[in-house]
Amino acid sequence: MDIQIIRMNQKYAVEALCWKYEKPYDFYNHVLTTGAIAELLGNRYFAIINNERDLIGFFCLGRSAQVPAGDRFGVYINDCIDLGLGIKPEYTGKGYGTIFLSHILNYVYDTCPSKDIRLTVATFNRRAICLYENHGFIKQQKFSHKNTDFITMIKYVS
Repeated sequence: MDIQIIRMNQKYAVEALCWKYEKPYDFYNHVLTTGAIAELLGNRYFAIINNERDLIGFFCLGRSAQVPAGDRFGVYINDCIDLGLGIKPEYTGKGYGTIFLSHILNYVYDTCPSKDIRLTVATFNRRAICLYENHGFIKQQKFSHKNTDFITMIKYVS
């Protein structure tokens, strides 16, 4: 799959916010609001598109990638690049994650070459955790918020 990373725009933001995942991944479903669109347009969000310019995923960098409740547990103290990502529901569980994440990591390394990369993931999302571990991420700190357990994972640059 040939993919390209571009800045998020309104068309792709609306599309991504309308994605619907099956249980238990429906945890990642969003609600389409003007505030949600503004979040995707006003921060470091990027769209991942294919050759036909169809949206297949997105990612964000920085504070937007963090679960705010993690601050209470001190999980974001270390200076890292925080990464959050989502893949279109039709592409999940079909082996596209490796290509998808590899492109994202290459982009992050090109823009922030000397920073460790941190992800925060719900612990029930074993597919994502396995993908991240296969790319060298190491489990770090666990915390809970609103009946959901999360774990941070870090990929060290050195």
